[in-house]
Amino acid sequence: MATHDKGSTTSSAFSDDSFYSSSGGGVHHFDDSTDRVGGSAQSYDSTTKAFDNTGYTPLGKSTVDSPAFGDEDDPFEDDRRKFGWTAGPDIGLLGLRAVLGGIFLLHGLQKVFGLFGGPGINGFAQSLEKMGYRESVVLSWVTGITELAGGGLLVLGLFTPLAAAGLLAVMANVIALQYKGGFFGPNGVELELALAGMAFAALFAGPGRAALDYNRSWFRHPLAAGFIALLIGAGGAAVTYFVFR
Repeated sequence: MATHDKGSTTSSAFSDDSFYSSSGGGVHHFDDSTDRVGGSAQSYDSTTKAFDNTGYTPLGKSTVDSPAFGDEDDPFEDDRRKFGWTAGPDIGLLGLRAVLGGIFLLHGLQKVFGLFGGPGINGFAQSLEKMGYRESVVLSWVTGITELAGGGLLVLGLFTPLAAAGLLAVMANVIALQYKGGFFGPNGVELELALAGMAFAALFAGPGRAALDYNRSWFRHPLAAGFIALLIGAGGAAVTYFVFR
Protein backbone atom coordinates (compact mmCIF):
# COMPACT_ATOMS: atom_id res chain seq x y z
CA MET A 1 0.00 0.00 0.00
CA ALA A 2 1.45 3.39 -0.94
CA THR A 3 1.71 6.17 1.69
CA HIS A 4 2.34 9.80 1.00
CA ASP A 5 4.55 11.97 3.18
CA LYS A 6 3.72 15.61 2.50
CA GLY A 7 6.11 16.91 5.06
CA SER A 8 9.26 15.66 3.35
CA THR A 9 10.35 17.83 0.42
CA THR A 10 14.15 17.76 0.67
CA SER A 11 16.06 15.58 -1.73
CA SER A 12 18.02 12.61 -0.49
CA ALA A 13 20.74 10.38 -1.94
CA PHE A 14 18.19 8.62 -4.17
CA SER A 15 17.95 9.81 -7.75
CA ASP A 16 14.16 9.78 -7.87
CA ASP A 17 13.62 11.93 -4.76
CA SER A 18 13.97 15.14 -6.75
CA PHE A 19 11.20 14.07 -9.07
CA TYR A 20 8.74 13.51 -6.27
CA SER A 21 9.73 16.67 -4.45
CA SER A 22 9.46 18.81 -7.59
CA SER A 23 6.02 17.46 -8.34
CA GLY A 24 4.72 19.06 -5.20
CA GLY A 25 3.44 15.86 -3.83
CA GLY A 26 6.17 15.04 -1.34
CA VAL A 27 8.03 11.75 -1.19
CA HIS A 28 6.19 8.50 -1.79
CA HIS A 29 6.79 5.54 0.45
CA PHE A 30 5.48 2.02 0.16
CA ASP A 31 4.19 -0.20 2.86
CA ASP A 32 3.76 -3.90 2.11
CA SER A 33 1.20 -4.15 4.93
CA THR A 34 3.15 -7.10 6.36
CA ASP A 35 2.38 -7.72 10.00
CA ARG A 36 5.00 -8.09 12.64
CA VAL A 37 5.31 -11.14 14.77
CA GLY A 38 3.17 -9.43 17.39
CA GLY A 39 0.46 -8.65 14.84
CA SER A 40 0.87 -4.83 14.50
CA ALA A 41 1.40 -3.23 11.12
CA GLN A 42 4.82 -2.20 9.91
CA SER A 43 5.33 1.53 10.53
CA TYR A 44 7.36 4.12 8.66
CA ASP A 45 9.67 6.46 10.56
CA SER A 46 9.62 9.88 8.88
CA THR A 47 12.72 10.98 10.78
CA THR A 48 14.98 8.19 9.53
CA LYS A 49 12.99 7.74 6.32
CA ALA A 50 12.97 3.98 6.81
CA PHE A 51 10.58 1.25 7.84
CA ASP A 52 10.75 -0.13 11.32
CA ASN A 53 11.75 -3.76 10.96
CA THR A 54 12.75 -4.44 14.53
CA GLY A 55 9.70 -6.55 15.16
CA TYR A 56 10.36 -9.00 12.36
CA THR A 57 11.99 -12.36 12.77
CA PRO A 58 14.35 -13.47 9.93
CA LEU A 59 13.51 -16.66 8.13
CA GLY A 60 15.27 -19.78 9.31
CA LYS A 61 16.83 -22.38 7.04
CA SER A 62 13.92 -24.70 7.71
CA THR A 63 11.54 -22.29 5.95
CA VAL A 64 13.69 -21.82 2.83
CA ASP A 65 12.60 -23.82 -0.17
CA SER A 66 15.04 -26.62 -0.95
CA PRO A 67 15.55 -28.34 -4.32
CA ALA A 68 13.65 -31.49 -5.09
CA PHE A 69 16.84 -33.53 -4.69
CA GLY A 70 19.70 -32.96 -2.33
CA ASP A 71 23.30 -33.21 -3.47
CA GLU A 72 23.41 -36.77 -2.28
CA ASP A 73 20.13 -37.65 -3.99
CA ASP A 74 20.70 -36.04 -7.39
CA PRO A 75 20.14 -38.84 -9.93
CA PHE A 76 22.03 -36.87 -12.61
CA GLU A 77 25.21 -36.38 -10.61
CA ASP A 78 28.14 -38.58 -11.66
CA ASP A 79 29.56 -40.01 -8.45
CA ARG A 80 32.09 -42.21 -10.21
CA ARG A 81 35.73 -41.66 -9.45
CA LYS A 82 37.36 -39.40 -12.00
CA PHE A 83 39.88 -41.14 -14.25
CA GLY A 84 43.38 -39.99 -13.47
CA TRP A 85 46.92 -40.67 -14.60
CA THR A 86 48.69 -43.72 -13.20
CA ALA A 87 52.27 -44.90 -13.58
CA GLY A 88 51.18 -48.35 -14.80
CA PRO A 89 51.43 -47.69 -18.57
CA ASP A 90 54.80 -45.98 -18.15
CA ILE A 91 56.23 -48.92 -16.22
CA GLY A 92 54.87 -51.32 -18.85
CA LEU A 93 56.37 -49.31 -21.72
CA LEU A 94 59.68 -49.07 -19.89
CA GLY A 95 59.75 -52.87 -19.61
CA LEU A 96 58.82 -53.26 -23.28
CA ARG A 97 61.57 -50.88 -24.37
CA ALA A 98 64.17 -52.48 -22.12
CA VAL A 99 63.51 -56.03 -23.35
CA LEU A 100 63.09 -55.22 -27.03
CA GLY A 101 65.92 -52.71 -27.13
CA GLY A 102 68.22 -54.99 -25.15
CA ILE A 103 67.67 -57.91 -27.55
CA PHE A 104 68.48 -55.81 -30.62
CA LEU A 105 71.39 -54.13 -28.87
CA LEU A 106 73.01 -57.53 -28.29
CA HIS A 107 72.33 -58.61 -31.88
CA GLY A 108 73.89 -55.39 -33.13
CA LEU A 109 77.02 -56.01 -31.05
CA GLN A 110 77.23 -59.48 -32.59
CA LYS A 111 77.00 -58.19 -36.15
CA VAL A 112 79.16 -55.08 -35.87
CA PHE A 113 81.86 -56.13 -33.41
CA GLY A 114 81.55 -59.92 -33.41
CA LEU A 115 80.84 -59.99 -29.66
CA PHE A 116 78.97 -62.76 -27.83
CA GLY A 117 79.92 -65.30 -30.48
CA GLY A 118 78.61 -63.13 -33.31
CA PRO A 119 79.70 -63.34 -36.96
CA GLY A 120 80.95 -59.76 -37.31
CA ILE A 121 80.51 -57.70 -40.46
CA ASN A 122 82.26 -60.11 -42.80
CA GLY A 123 80.52 -63.21 -41.48
CA PHE A 124 77.11 -61.53 -41.67
CA ALA A 125 77.86 -60.29 -45.19
CA GLN A 126 78.50 -63.87 -46.30
CA SER A 127 75.16 -64.92 -44.82
CA LEU A 128 73.41 -62.14 -46.77
CA GLU A 129 75.04 -63.27 -50.00
CA LYS A 130 73.68 -66.78 -49.49
CA MET A 131 70.21 -65.29 -49.01
CA GLY A 132 70.48 -63.59 -52.40
CA TYR A 133 71.32 -60.01 -51.36
CA ARG A 134 73.63 -57.78 -53.36
CA GLU A 135 75.98 -55.24 -51.77
CA SER A 136 76.13 -57.54 -48.80
CA VAL A 137 78.88 -55.64 -46.96
CA VAL A 138 76.94 -52.39 -47.13
CA LEU A 139 73.78 -54.13 -45.97
CA SER A 140 75.71 -55.76 -43.15
CA TRP A 141 76.77 -52.37 -41.85
CA VAL A 142 73.29 -50.90 -42.30
CA THR A 143 71.61 -53.82 -40.53
CA GLY A 144 74.17 -53.98 -37.73
CA ILE A 145 74.09 -50.22 -37.05
CA THR A 146 70.28 -50.21 -37.21
CA GLU A 147 70.04 -52.95 -34.61
CA LEU A 148 72.78 -51.47 -32.43
CA ALA A 149 71.57 -47.85 -32.52
CA GLY A 150 67.88 -48.73 -32.57
CA GLY A 151 68.20 -51.03 -29.59
CA GLY A 152 70.19 -48.50 -27.58
CA LEU A 153 67.79 -45.66 -28.38
CA LEU A 154 64.83 -47.79 -27.36
CA VAL A 155 66.39 -48.56 -24.00
CA LEU A 156 66.97 -44.85 -23.42
CA GLY A 157 63.59 -43.86 -24.81
CA LEU A 158 65.17 -41.43 -27.28
CA PHE A 159 63.83 -40.91 -30.83
CA THR A 160 61.56 -43.83 -30.05
CA PRO A 161 59.38 -43.77 -33.22
CA LEU A 162 62.38 -43.85 -35.57
CA ALA A 163 64.18 -46.50 -33.51
CA ALA A 164 61.11 -48.73 -33.42
CA ALA A 165 60.48 -48.23 -37.15
CA GLY A 166 64.06 -49.24 -38.01
CA LEU A 167 63.83 -52.42 -35.97
CA LEU A 168 60.44 -53.20 -37.48
CA ALA A 169 61.95 -52.83 -40.97
CA VAL A 170 64.71 -55.31 -40.11
CA MET A 171 62.18 -57.83 -38.81
CA ALA A 172 60.00 -57.37 -41.89
CA ASN A 173 62.87 -58.51 -44.12
CA VAL A 174 63.64 -61.46 -41.87
CA ILE A 175 60.00 -62.56 -41.89
CA ALA A 176 59.84 -62.20 -45.68
CA LEU A 177 62.80 -64.58 -45.95
CA GLN A 178 61.71 -67.14 -43.37
CA TYR A 179 57.92 -67.32 -43.68
CA LYS A 180 58.16 -70.47 -45.80
CA GLY A 181 59.56 -72.28 -42.81
CA GLY A 182 56.21 -72.04 -41.02
CA PHE A 183 55.29 -70.38 -37.78
CA PHE A 184 57.00 -72.42 -35.07
CA GLY A 185 60.75 -72.41 -34.50
CA PRO A 186 63.50 -73.09 -35.04
CA ASN A 187 62.99 -72.46 -38.76
CA GLY A 188 59.67 -70.60 -38.43
CA VAL A 189 58.92 -66.93 -37.80
CA GLU A 190 57.55 -67.26 -34.27
CA LEU A 191 60.28 -65.20 -32.60
CA GLU A 192 60.51 -62.69 -35.46
CA LEU A 193 56.77 -62.01 -35.33
CA ALA A 194 56.94 -61.46 -31.58
CA LEU A 195 59.79 -58.96 -31.95
CA ALA A 196 58.04 -57.23 -34.85
CA GLY A 197 54.84 -56.93 -32.80
CA MET A 198 56.75 -55.40 -29.89
CA ALA A 199 58.39 -52.89 -32.24
CA PHE A 200 55.02 -52.00 -33.73
CA ALA A 201 53.58 -51.46 -30.25
CA ALA A 202 56.47 -49.19 -29.24
CA LEU A 203 56.10 -47.30 -32.52
CA PHE A 204 52.56 -46.12 -31.76
CA ALA A 205 52.37 -46.36 -27.97
CA GLY A 206 55.43 -44.18 -27.53
CA PRO A 207 58.14 -44.46 -24.89
CA GLY A 208 56.10 -43.50 -21.82
CA ARG A 209 57.09 -40.84 -19.32
CA ALA A 210 60.16 -42.70 -18.07
CA ALA A 211 62.14 -41.80 -21.18
CA LEU A 212 64.36 -39.12 -22.65
CA ASP A 213 61.63 -38.42 -25.22
CA TYR A 214 59.30 -37.16 -22.50
CA ASN A 215 57.44 -33.98 -23.54
CA ARG A 216 59.05 -33.78 -26.97
CA SER A 217 56.82 -33.06 -29.97
CA TRP A 218 56.64 -36.69 -31.10
CA PHE A 219 55.87 -37.69 -27.52
CA ARG A 220 52.89 -35.31 -27.44
CA HIS A 221 51.66 -36.48 -30.86
CA PRO A 222 52.35 -40.24 -30.86
CA LEU A 223 49.84 -41.17 -33.57
CA ALA A 224 51.16 -38.72 -36.17
CA ALA A 225 54.78 -39.49 -35.28
CA GLY A 226 54.04 -43.21 -35.44
CA PHE A 227 52.56 -43.03 -38.93
CA ILE A 228 55.43 -40.89 -40.26
CA ALA A 229 58.04 -43.24 -38.79
CA LEU A 230 56.12 -46.26 -40.10
CA LEU A 231 56.24 -44.88 -43.64
CA ILE A 232 60.00 -44.32 -43.33
CA GLY A 233 60.54 -47.84 -42.01
CA ALA A 234 58.33 -49.39 -44.67
CA GLY A 235 60.23 -47.54 -47.38
CA GLY A 236 63.56 -48.77 -46.04
CA ALA A 237 62.33 -52.35 -45.79
CA ALA A 238 60.96 -52.26 -49.35
CA VAL A 239 64.20 -50.86 -50.79
CA THR A 240 66.27 -53.47 -48.95
CA TYR A 241 64.14 -56.39 -50.10
CA PHE A 242 63.29 -55.38 -53.68
CA VAL A 243 66.39 -53.37 -54.71
CA PHE A 244 69.28 -55.12 -52.98
CA ARG A 245 68.00 -58.65 -53.42
